[in-house]
Amino acid sequence: MTDREPEATNASRIERLATLPLFHKLDGRKVVLAGTGEGALWKAELLAAAGADLLILAGHAGALFKPLAADSLAGTVTIAERGWQPADFADAAIAVGDIDGDDEARAFAAAARQAGVPVNVVDKPEYCDFAFGSVVNRSPLVVAISTDGASPVFGQTIRAKIEALLPAGLKAWAQAAKDWRPAVQARELPFALRRAFWERFTDRAMAEPERLPTVEDEGELFAALRRLEGAHDGTGRVTLVGAGPGDPDLLTLKAIRALQSADIILYDDLVSTGVLEFARREAKRMLVGKTGYGPSVKQSDINGLIVSLANQGKHVVRLKGGDPGIFGRAGEEIEACQAAGIPVAIVPGISAAQGAAASLGLSLTHRDHARRLQFVTGHARTGDLPDDLDWRAMADPHVTTVVYMARATLAGFRDRALAAGLDPQTPAIAVLSATQPGEQHLQATIASLPERLGELPAKGPLLVLIGHALGAGATKALDLRDLRRA
Repeated sequence: MTDREPEATNASRIERLATLPLFHKLDGRKVVLAGTGEGALWKAELLAAAGADLLILAGHAGALFKPLAADSLAGTVTIAERGWQPADFADAAIAVGDIDGDDEARAFAAAARQAGVPVNVVDKPEYCDFAFGSVVNRSPLVVAISTDGASPVFGQTIRAKIEALLPAGLKAWAQAAKDWRPAVQARELPFALRRAFWERFTDRAMAEPERLPTVEDEGELFAALRRLEGAHDGTGRVTLVGAGPGDPDLLTLKAIRALQSADIILYDDLVSTGVLEFARREAKRMLVGKTGYGPSVKQSDINGLIVSLANQGKHVVRLKGGDPGIFGRAGEEIEACQAAGIPVAIVPGISAAQGAAASLGLSLTHRDHARRLQFVTGHARTGDLPDDLDWRAMADPHVTTVVYMARATLAGFRDRALAAGLDPQTPAIAVLSATQPGEQHLQATIASLPERLGELPAKGPLLVLIGHALGAGATKALDLRDLRRA
């Protein structure tokens, strides 16, 4: 095994955007709207709701807009029953036209641009500098969806999905955030404390999104902030996060929140790109991986790096494949943090064993066959098979055993377990890259499986599942799974 150094990595570059999403402040600003149809009316309602001082050039259809002028949601509405003129664009923030003919649409767009005003012509993208999206309104929380004009109906369907996911009560919490923000800013807190306050705020809001925020909420959150201020000595914090077996859909909500609040992420080779996509883009990333019998960063170096970064006031997320507490060396990292007086928290993850069983459609504890489930490592500090495994426990016919890191030592494990009394016909399944797109499995008996491991690719995390719970029912489950994937 050779040593490797921690390696700084970059977040994947954002893929090409068809349009740049922006949110435009229109309070008290002039907006020109020319049009006479229902499309113009909807745009007028939207612009007025955003606080614009709206000049509507309605031709002969001024009556269509009069109810809006009489009961504007926010901005002022002025209706002129005439067509548009180039002078109308003076001092405008944006211009919108609901215009049928191409010649007039082209002229409208050219006149707006001549005046330096961004323009949108409804349903004519070739004349548009910006586009309207489908809107989810929890103002001041606003979500907009765009398909770049490809399919408004598709965008509206996505909006409906998001509407269902965002309770209406979030509107009140978003307003509370806006109302309380000046008090937070007035404290002139360091970034870490400001972020800690808003993380607590967000946790409370998302825990009970339908409940209105109260004066008690405000008092409790600011009291917690004062406690943080009193205890803050410039030291950061560490969160050990389970990344799960690879499929990003298996991340917990708590893991996602930790990734989105991290200043720096130290991650292993087993962490998939899809999982890292959940991290906030500003977070720095460092690969501190270990590969079986290959180049690995020393654990002592990882411990020192965690402590050093936390002592700089950083929120360090140590991101580990599977669950950090299951063969993830979490104990050594926790001890290093505790010795340095650094607060450390653990966010559990779906273990590789759970992910593999779920992916294969198996129960590890079928009550007709297993009374116990045990996780063991096939890899000691020396890289050899551990000497201190309880071989009588390995031979128990009523247990399901999951062996981690067993690629190079499975033959020795098999020999010792058989010598202790394990039935050589006990079903065994090797699973490579569980839950990931390249997942493969190999089903055999424990007697024959070690010699067949060469049928699987040489790279990737390997688990071996052993036990009678993986018997005939397992064969049927695997057949059905393969049929579904065909």
